[in-house]
Order: sequence, then structure tokens, then C-alpha cells
Amino acid sequence: MASLSGIGNPRPVEHRIIYEQPLNERIRAFLRLEFLFQQMRHHLGGTTSWDSRAALATLLEMLSIFSRSDLKTEVMKELERHTANLARLGDNPEVDTVQLNGLLDEIDAIIDELHAINGPVTAALKDNEFLASIQQRSAIPGGTCDFDLPAYHYWLQLPAEDRMRDLAGWLEHFDVLGRGIRLILRLTRQSTLFRCQVAEGGFYQKTLDAQAPCQMVRIALPAGSPWFAEISGGRHRFSVRFLTLPDANQRATQTNEDVEFELACCII
Repeated sequence: MASLSGIGNPRPVEHRIIYEQPLNERIRAFLRLEFLFQQMRHHLGGTTSWDSRAALATLLEMLSIFSRSDLKTEVMKELERHTANLARLGDNPEVDTVQLNGLLDEIDAIIDELHAINGPVTAALKDNEFLASIQQRSAIPGGTCDFDLPAYHYWLQLPAEDRMRDLAGWLEHFDVLGRGIRLILRLTRQSTLFRCQVAEGGFYQKTLDAQAPCQMVRIALPAGSPWFAEISGGRHRFSVRFLTLPDANQRATQTNEDVEFELACCII
């Protein structure tokens, strides 16, 4: 990583569809949470009771992920690893030191905020009886309908500004971790450039260097491509199959054609 010129100014991808595959459990959890943060933000913009239902269901999914691992520690470890890697670039004359120092300050600020949090990040939400009752019923198909949860039904009839205030307050508990995860994924994605490759007969496989662990594989195809990428892999290798789905009611099949695509193996 000889330059930081790409950080903060990612290459436009509007004309491409990006397929990503995490190659370790930490990045897998971060990608899932990134998706849920985006989904939550989207539903927060709506004012109907159905928007609030969708936002709260997303929040409960986030809580479920947090209950399975110590994500605060995972985020801090990953940020500290990035700090060590970036600090080594300081002596490289080709690196923009102003941008580098700004990035290091951003990482340090998030780490300090995480250190300042006593106990689990979501402890207060786990003790919330209102949220716990909804989460318990959510495991049952249709279990959050009006007659099952009268308190929830009542809350959904409150004015939109009251519901949105509650949702924003609950989401605020995830704020620091969310910023840390977004920064980690930004650094990971921008750690390498896309390079053109060809999948002969719709199949591509690559062996990875175990001494330089790959965090994530990214495949780019032009928007409107007749194929989509199905990626599988682990620490030592990954493979990509390019499949067609002419109709959502049919089974996807691997193409026999050679497929040109762009590949980024994110090693940082």
C-alpha cells in the first residue's frame, strides 16, 4: 500500500455491480452489520407504523448479532491492527502524510470512544423489557401481530415523531461501533485496485498466500450483465462461478461462456 490517494475518494461503481465474499468471521460479521445499519437508516426515514415495524425488526437483528460475540473487542483489535499497518507508511515519501495523519487520528478517536464504554455496548438495550418482549415473539411466524403484543400495538399508534425519536435513541447505542465498522470496511475495500480477469467456461479459482491473509474478495461486473457471481472460499483459496438467472422461477445455471470480470483481493 504505497499511496493513500484512494482513501476518501473511492472509484465510482455506479456502472458496476459488486459481489463481495468475506474470508474470515470478523469481516463476515462486519458486513452483516453494515447491511443492517443501512437497512435501519432507510426505514428510519419512513413515518408509517409499517416503517417503524421494519426499523425495529432490523434493530433486533443487530442485537442478535451482538449477543453472539464481543464485537466491541473485535472492532478495537481490527482498528489497532490497521493503526500498526498505516503507521509503517509514515516513512514512505510517496504517501500523503497529511491524509495519513488524519486517518490515524480518526482511528484513535474511535478507539478512545470504545475504551470509554463500560461493559457491553448494547447492555442497556438488552435490559429493555419492551424490546425483549418483541424480540421473544419475533421468533414465532406472525408473532408480533397486534393481539400478541398490545404494548407494541400501542407504541405503533403513537405520533411518528415519538416513534422515530425512540428508534433513533436505540440506534445511538450502536453509533461508535457503526463508525468503526464503516471505517474498517472502507480501508479493506480500498486496500487494492480491481484488476481484469477471465473466468473460462464461467469458472475462476485462485490460490491465496497464507502469509498475507485476504480479508475479502470483491467481484465487479457491468450493470446489466447476464451473469451474477457466486463466490466461495476460505483462507487458502477461493472460487467464483458465474451463473445466469433468466427467470426468478427457474434454477440458476453456470454459464459455459468465458466471462470477463474485475477482481479485488483485499489484503491489508
